[in-house]
Amino acid sequence: MTPMTAPASSSRPFLNRRLAPFGTTIFAEMSALAARTGSINLGQGFPDTDGPAEIAEAAVRAIRDGRGNQYPPGPGVPELRTAIAAHQERFHGLSYDPDTEVLVTAGATEAIAAALLGLLEPGDEVIALEPYYDSYAACIAMAGAHRVPLTLRAPHFRPDLDALRDAITPRTRLLLLNTPHNPTGTVLTREELAVIAELAIERDLLVVTDEVYEHLVFEGAHVPLASLPGMRERTVTISSAGKTFSFTGWKVGWVTAPPALVGAVRSAKQFLTYVSSGPFQYAVAEALALPDAYYEDFRQDLAAKRDLLAGGLEAAGFDVFRPQGTYFITTDIAPLGEKDGLAFCRALPERCGVVAIPNQVFYDDPTAGATQVRWAFCKRPEILHQAVARLARLRPGK
Repeated sequence: MTPMTAPASSSRPFLNRRLAPFGTTIFAEMSALAARTGSINLGQGFPDTDGPAEIAEAAVRAIRDGRGNQYPPGPGVPELRTAIAAHQERFHGLSYDPDTEVLVTAGATEAIAAALLGLLEPGDEVIALEPYYDSYAACIAMAGAHRVPLTLRAPHFRPDLDALRDAITPRTRLLLLNTPHNPTGTVLTREELAVIAELAIERDLLVVTDEVYEHLVFEGAHVPLASLPGMRERTVTISSAGKTFSFTGWKVGWVTAPPALVGAVRSAKQFLTYVSSGPFQYAVAEALALPDAYYEDFRQDLAAKRDLLAGGLEAAGFDVFRPQGTYFITTDIAPLGEKDGLAFCRALPERCGVVAIPNQVFYDDPTAGATQVRWAFCKRPEILHQAVARLARLRPGK
């Protein structure tokens, strides 16, 4: 038997050069660090409890009844597409045809990838809010396009709309927005979105909006960009079930947009997963029909957890930028005498038994977020209390 050998050396790297700058995600690194050290993981944004029992039972029922165990329809099962359209009408007053204007994806992550791969050509420019979720940069790179950051700066993290106007060039194809915004927790206002809409129409730009935290707004209100005059026809709206119903592992997301835009996204999506999450699609269709009380109780629960963790971080000596929405709190470590968020987060498990994420990995210029650290508060209260007690060790004088 011929022994296995390493591939022959090559003058060309094996990894596509567009992906070379990205490497292993910070979430994988920090989650592995949490597991290795037995630390409380406030890094990756997933809940430590499951969502509604009746929705989990709906998934079990679908499996037992043989619904979705084989390949579901490419655009998604009709029941879920109808439920998504009803959700958009119910909460946002947006009307979409479930047959031609709704597409089910493998989570919002695939929706973002398919949208960018389907809508961009090599050389196009994409303006995105910075700091940005790491998959944005990777997907723009895979499409051969160029990202142009619009930096949200502490302490308020509001978009500089004059800078946005100046950033648009003849090569700009698309604006990539995220509201409520991960990692800063900023919720774009109707007034800010109106200016963005005017620019998109004036410059004939497409817009992709990531709205996965649409039901986690603690201050202000979520306004879908597609609801503004002239924007429905040029906006791809993305959301998912994972964050709203606490079933992040199910990976059920969706796109709503006019038929031509959905068609472009679907053309790319069909060569990614093609289809996924068959039985879970039926369960999510039922979840979207839950009463208003579910959504309000969910929001209030997360708001209380936000305040619990924010108070503990402030007591430990951090500057805390209390978020308007999402699962996350951004802090500044400078008051603790720290200058490097990545080094701080790598050392934190040994110091305190807690894991967080350094925001600098979400910036093109790491120095812009060098002292910012992100914490997830979508955990049980007792876990947050434990984390707060451990972080108190950082307090000056302790």
